[in-house]
Formats: sequence, C-alpha cells, structure tokens
Amino acid sequence: MTLRFYDTASAEVRNFVPIVDGKVSLYYCGATVQGMPHVGHIRSAIAFDQLTRWLEYRGLRVTVVRNVTDIDDKILAKSEASFAPDFSPEVGEVPQEEWWALAYRYEQEFLKAYDTLGVSRPTYEPRATGHIPEMHALIQQLIDRGHAYPALDDSGDVYFDVRSWDTYGALTRQNIDDMQAAPDADPRGKKDPRDFALWKGSKEGEPATASWASPWGAGRPGWHLECSAMVTKYLGTAFDIHGGGLDLRFPHHENEMAQSQAAGHPFANFWMHNGMVTYQGEKMSKSIGNTISPAEMLELASPRVVRYYLGQAHYRSILDYRPTSLQEASAAVERIDGFISRAVRALSSDGTYTLATDGLVPEAFERAMDDDLNVPQALAVLHDTVRSGNTALTEDRLEDARQALHHVHDMLGVLGLNAVEGSAAAATREAEALGVLVEAQLAARAAARAQKDWAASDAIRDTLNQAGVVVEDGPDGATWSLKRD
Repeated sequence: MTLRFYDTASAEVRNFVPIVDGKVSLYYCGATVQGMPHVGHIRSAIAFDQLTRWLEYRGLRVTVVRNVTDIDDKILAKSEASFAPDFSPEVGEVPQEEWWALAYRYEQEFLKAYDTLGVSRPTYEPRATGHIPEMHALIQQLIDRGHAYPALDDSGDVYFDVRSWDTYGALTRQNIDDMQAAPDADPRGKKDPRDFALWKGSKEGEPATASWASPWGAGRPGWHLECSAMVTKYLGTAFDIHGGGLDLRFPHHENEMAQSQAAGHPFANFWMHNGMVTYQGEKMSKSIGNTISPAEMLELASPRVVRYYLGQAHYRSILDYRPTSLQEASAAVERIDGFISRAVRALSSDGTYTLATDGLVPEAFERAMDDDLNVPQALAVLHDTVRSGNTALTEDRLEDARQALHHVHDMLGVLGLNAVEGSAAAATREAEALGVLVEAQLAARAAARAQKDWAASDAIRDTLNQAGVVVEDGPDGATWSLKRD
C-alpha cells in the first residue's frame, strides 16, 4: 500500500506517511456561519469525508477537526442590518437578530446539510469564540519572536509583519511585492499594507458581546489567527493534513502557514485543496443569477444523487454544474440500485438477502483511491462491477453475481453512498417489500386460475406487467422477475 496525495505547498504528488504510525490528523476549514451553506461548502465537506473514509479503510485511525468561524465582520454586519428600520429580509434571514444567534442558527443549517448528505461528523468541531485564550497566547508568541506588532495608531489592532517572515508567499508561490494590500483592517496603523490583522480592536457601535479583553485592548480575533490557534490546540504544532477549498489558499491558508511557522510550529505536512463548483463554465454569482444551492439541489434530486454528483469529480478539479447534471447523476445511481435490487431478488428465494461482506473492494478501486483519491477512476471500477454483475445474473452465474453485489456494496460504503438514503441495505428492504407484494398477487392469481377465472388471472398478470414485473408460468407454478432495460 502506497498512499499518494497532491501537496499544494510542494506542488507535487507525494507519498503520504503519517507523522504518527497508524494515525492521521486532519484539519479542514469549516463554515463561516454568516449565511446558508452554498454548494462549494458542501463539495469541500464531501471531498474530505471521502478522504477520511479512505484513510480509515486503509486501517488508519483518523482524527478530524473541522472548525466553525462564529465571529466575523460579515456576521456582525448581517446582524446589524437586521436591526435597521428598513430591513427587508431575504430567505432565511430574521429581523433584529443578535450576531451570536445568527451564527448559531446558520451553524445548525450547515450541520443539517452535512447530515443529509452523509458527511460524517468530525471528531471535534471547535468554535472560534471558544478559543480566545489560545489566540492571545499565539499573538504573544509572534510579538516576542519579532513577527507581530500592536498597531501604530493605538486602535487596539495587532498585525502580522509579513516582511519579517522570509518565506511569506511560499504556499501560493507569490512575490510579496506583487501582492495586494490586506483588506481586513484600516492600513493607517500598519507598517506595510499587506500586514494582516491578528487582533481587531473594538470599534464604536459594535456590540459589547462581540468583544473580549486582551493585553492590547478589547477586541476580537482575526480570521486567519482563529484556525492556527484551534488546529494546534487539538492536533498539535505538527499534524498531517490541512484541507479546504481552493479559494482559501490565499490569503487564508497562506497567512495561517506564515503565522504558525513564524511562531515556531512545523504546522501541516500536507496541504490539500478541493476545486471549485462552476455553473456552465462560469463562476457562480448571485448578481448574475447563475447559482444553485444545496437546498435547491435537494428539491430536484434525492440526497444520494446530490452526494453522488458533488463527489464524482476528482477533488482537485473544477466541478461544472449544468441543468442536466442531477439527471445524469440520478441515472448513474439508478443503474447501481437496479443491479442491487435485481441481485437481491436473484440471490434469495423469498425476497430477502443478508449482505454479509468482507468489507474489501476490488484492487483496481484501491489503486485509484491510493493515487491522490482518484474518485472518477474508482467510480469507473464501480460501474464496471455493476455491468459484470448484471451479465452474471443474465447468464445465471449466481456466485459471480454475489461477489459483484458485495463489491458494489463495499465500494459504495467507502464513497459514503451507503451513508444516505438509498443504500444497499435500503435496496434490500425495498426488495423485501416488493417480494411480499408480488407474491401476494401471484397467490391471488393462482386462486383465480384454480377457479378457472381466466379474466381475473389475466388482469393480475397485466397489472404486474404494467408495474415492471414479468410473470412466467411453469410446471412448478408462476415465477416473476423485473423487466430489464
């Protein structure tokens, strides 16, 4: 077994060897809870859920930390706007809502979306507001080491001195002189416009609940500092993988890496970033109306189909949404479930079948997932197995069909597609219910035939045929099967 992943920092696919043998520490950026989850948030969560499931399949114990940013300029701005006399709420917004209530409400929306789409809960999900002391300690470390300074204008801000860190820009391979100014605070108190805020002094008109005492004055943490403090508290100063969406590479992850390493922490061994979701080749934008939310997707398709769609591309590639995308994903899922239902029927005499698998997936599937989590290639193996399983059923090779069914079930489990509605277990239950209903109809038909009521017998057969059930009469009585495409 050789696991290989692409590392953004080194810009190459490298062999993955955990820092601690047998264990993996994974941190990926969760939500800034200032609004409803968008499709990019959910794609990222599914990508790192797939990664976690694969690492666990490979026998590794994975500790997953996914943060919640529950204090932020946008959260405060939305809360303030909700108190305005002319407040006109959009869908999901609440009048006169305190910032902490707003953040908590949207946090629950994210959890609901994750759960609906089968994203496993992380080992721990820390909130930024619960880690202020750790943030103060990190800021002081940076000041003591000459990499941070209190604002020059007595605003209470504290900034990271980007020019004090020689490798600033290494993650995204940028020259500091080509970078734009950091937009997170007024540049008047900065030595360099690119210096970013570690601590933001309280401003007039801001709620007292959004402020904490600090050695540099009352205020709140900067966004980049929050993640560095939380990840090191739970995973240590050196950990295996830091993940997130591609849009977070700069400035968020660049700044995280700089401030953490400047504090003397080795920080992440691998940086992994998932690609963006576009709409017919264009960046999604509310202003031009080319967006689709997870909630809208779930109105168009089942959770299992939505997860299949959002998880089908290579995690580093762009995932392009088109009006037919969910239909195509639905057709793929139906082919898989059609085989499962057909196999369950064929492998049982009474419509029931117990899936007792060894939990092992085909070697080709393993090779694909080991190679930088190549889900498209793994899905190709899955669909090849479905096709070969259907062929085995047609040719009455039941042992081959049984093996194919077990492999399909286990591959679906690794991909998280057994974690949402429509799993192989659910397909088994559906087959059981179908078997009971069809057998009852066949019993009624047999009674009608015994009484030579041919009209009633034919009516039952025709009704079953319309429902996709083919009835065949033989010397030992009637048998049934589902129509094939």
